[in-house]
Amino acid sequence: MNNVCGWIALAGESPQRPKLTGSQKTDWLIIGGGITGLSAAHSLAQMFPQQRIVLLDRQRVAQGASARNSGFVVSHELPGLDELIGQPGHDAYQLASRIGVAAGKEVRQRIAELDIKCEFSEAGYHFAVHQPQRLDHSEQCVATLNAAGASASSLEGKALQQRLGSRFYQRAIHCAGGNGLLQPAKYVKGLLDRLPAQVEVYENSSVDDLQPIAGKGWRARTAEGEVEAAQVLVCVGAFLPRVGLHRSGTFALELSASITRPLTGEPWQTLFDDQGWGVLSTLPGGATVRLLPGRRLLIRNTVEYRQRDLNGSDLAARQHQHLLGLQKRFPGITATDLQHTWTGHLSATRSGEPYFSRIAERLHGVAGCNGSGVARGTLWGRLLAEMAAGSDSPVLRDVLAQARPGYLPPRPLFDIGATLRMGWEVRRARHER
Repeated sequence: MNNVCGWIALAGESPQRPKLTGSQKTDWLIIGGGITGLSAAHSLAQMFPQQRIVLLDRQRVAQGASARNSGFVVSHELPGLDELIGQPGHDAYQLASRIGVAAGKEVRQRIAELDIKCEFSEAGYHFAVHQPQRLDHSEQCVATLNAAGASASSLEGKALQQRLGSRFYQRAIHCAGGNGLLQPAKYVKGLLDRLPAQVEVYENSSVDDLQPIAGKGWRARTAEGEVEAAQVLVCVGAFLPRVGLHRSGTFALELSASITRPLTGEPWQTLFDDQGWGVLSTLPGGATVRLLPGRRLLIRNTVEYRQRDLNGSDLAARQHQHLLGLQKRFPGITATDLQHTWTGHLSATRSGEPYFSRIAERLHGVAGCNGSGVARGTLWGRLLAEMAAGSDSPVLRDVLAQARPGYLPPRPLFDIGATLRMGWEVRRARHER
């Protein structure tokens, strides 16, 4: 089975950029061409219009994890029991909400300023469950969300079933007022296609070595070239070790998803409206489901800690899990309805908080969006550029106060523990998959 991302296939590809060859010098080097790296490039170009900016990516720019996620613009997370109003963790939830709101606004600003056509919807999305006890405290959650500036309400029974066209979900919270949905490949492609001319992009240029140059910055080497840069921003998510940066407290989780063909005719025209919707599970191992424009369905119901990428037969097995998940919700779905199946990676931390750091003189890095990469990745790019330039702001201080990714034990202990933990999360969420 081919690992073809449905989002990228529907968005189309940008013209291919060259591979880095020879030696170059630049004011700014950005390593990583996803949402964060591209957002940082736009921010640097605005701040320093006369300076040169080089961006390197180990594969095709705008086609990695940033284009492969489920397209949720997260401003307001669902609060945990310890984060509800009056509970000890509420202050931390308010801090996270301030950052989330700023991140959502950053996405909207990029879309408006760059005129990116990415199917953006302000309609919000649902936190929904099959087992009602998974959302026992829905009213307190709604009150907490609304106090943080969201527009949240509870849904149950026929109203929920009519909204989603499925009898599977028994209880939900709909959350708008900042939360949104978009086509992630079109969004990141828009960031790439609208880069200013001063940003030079090189693809298929993996940084194999990154070394300091005394008093001058850093030298990054690839297989066929090198760049000397006065300042370096590393925006490669959980793959910081690939450029020699360890101990960030981040790790990669592998997810897989499928998108169906357009579901035309009955019963789909009766079940589904033209506006679409999104559903997030309340459990990490549960399913993410979306109804897309054109009456396509998307499902992501696998998450794993793996030390090697999935092969074709592995991916076919994950596709079967996607089919079973869709059939629980929409019994008329068949295997022939699944058009694209692919994998992607999520940059995670043990604490759920990001790694955001001045790693060394003239070297800065960020990772660990923990499933909120569309919004937080966009904001991280701007804030990382500002921090490297010596700027300050309330939201940057908020992010730095939160940036405690947590300790990871050494390998192989971590590998064993992470594999067992993710397996347990998937088993715990078996009724929500």
